Amino acid sequence: GACSLEATELKRQDKPQYGVGDTSYQAAGGESGIRKLVDDFYDAMERLPEAKKIRDMHPKDLEITRDKLTRFLCGWLGGPKLYMEKYGSIRIPQAHSRFEIGSKERDAWLLCMDTALKNQPYTAEFKNYLMEQLYVPAERSRNRD
Repeated sequence: GACSLEATELKRQDKPQYGVGDTSYQAAGGESGIRKLVDDFYDAMERLPEAKKIRDMHPKDLEITRDKLTRFLCGWLGGPKLYMEKYGSIRIPQAHSRFEIGSKERDAWLLCMDTALKNQPYTAEFKNYLMEQLYVPAERSRNRD
């Protein structure tokens, strides 16, 4: 009875609480882990035929774009606010409002992220958590059907 309940409670506490403090930032490998995720994300965007339209929305040279997403994700995942330090504040929907983003473009973006996540040493739990969380800004950036 009580013993097994205590063991269950302990196990639950061992699990990282993603979204609390910098737990997600740490789970993503800090800034270097996030930079690798972002590089793999844009590599997928360059490669996947489904992503051609969204790739064309980006500058030819992705160096600054990669830096911006890396810095944004660091802060978004509870780590240092590196985007704000270098580029100032950002509101995701407004930042993307000049692009035509429908559900196809949103899904292509999420496919690139899902593809990139396959290359990361994250737990399946953290990968699923990230995809669920990233759906929110991806959907909020949608401005077409």
